[in-house]
Amino acid sequence: MIRTLALVCALAITTPKISLLAQTSLVQVPTSVDAGLVMDAAGTEQRKSIGAIYLIVCPETGAGTGFLLSSGVVVTNAHVVGTCGEQNLVGITASNQRIHFKKVITDQVRDLALLVPERNLGPGFKLAVKGNPLPGTTVSTWGYPLLYNGTSPLLSVGYISGYRQDNSSGRAVKHIVVNGAFNHGNSGGPLLVSHSNEVIGIVVLTYHFYPPQVKQIIDLLSKQNWGVMMASKRNSDGTSQQISEAQVTAMVLDEFYQKTQVMLGEAISVSELDAMLREHLSDLPRTTAR
Repeated sequence: MIRTLALVCALAITTPKISLLAQTSLVQVPTSVDAGLVMDAAGTEQRKSIGAIYLIVCPETGAGTGFLLSSGVVVTNAHVVGTCGEQNLVGITASNQRIHFKKVITDQVRDLALLVPERNLGPGFKLAVKGNPLPGTTVSTWGYPLLYNGTSPLLSVGYISGYRQDNSSGRAVKHIVVNGAFNHGNSGGPLLVSHSNEVIGIVVLTYHFYPPQVKQIIDLLSKQNWGVMMASKRNSDGTSQQISEAQVTAMVLDEFYQKTQVMLGEAISVSELDAMLREHLSDLPRTTAR
């Protein structure tokens, strides 16, 4: 284990990107939201914002954030939806009410998902008309970072550092680069100009300093059965399996890998969401994209 840790530390020299889905290796997939103290402290406008933010849970892969648009559609990342569909994807409101969806539309290239709820959810956010705020503009997002504090929606604040094109899926997708504390569970949350309820982006990525080789080593360790059988892990289907010393080591290292970050993250530009909404007008509750 000491040799493994030394190798991981030795390789930690470059800066890849990782998505912000709450991982399930050591994190229990949440089933409820506890927003009481946050709602008590929030002012009138903030309560409106919190009310349009949802914990999105895919029991098979983990949890992230989603938000309601004024058109009645819930937006999140495709990687938050994961392997789930209409049958098992769940949204949970700040008042701990469960939401189910009658249609799930994903765009893997943009890493966006449109979720059509089974019922009207009330007022939501509007898309910003201007999608290019100046660098230095203060921005914020509500979400569920690290499934912290009994799974409560929390506010993260930062500022726009710049813009870039993400080509990782074979087509250029416009991203906003943000200097701010985006953590696992923030994926799918709305990026807002501070003190505004207009969406300028969708939180998607954070950066840390580990190179890809570290993840490859962790994945290799997770498949090994050497060492003492130290614990058992309960799977999402209710079955349990024994975990080896190597696999426990991989789980601990993966937590460090996933959650170590520098203060740089990214959000998908609202222009990408606007384009996706227009492409799927016939599948959505209303006839306008905004």
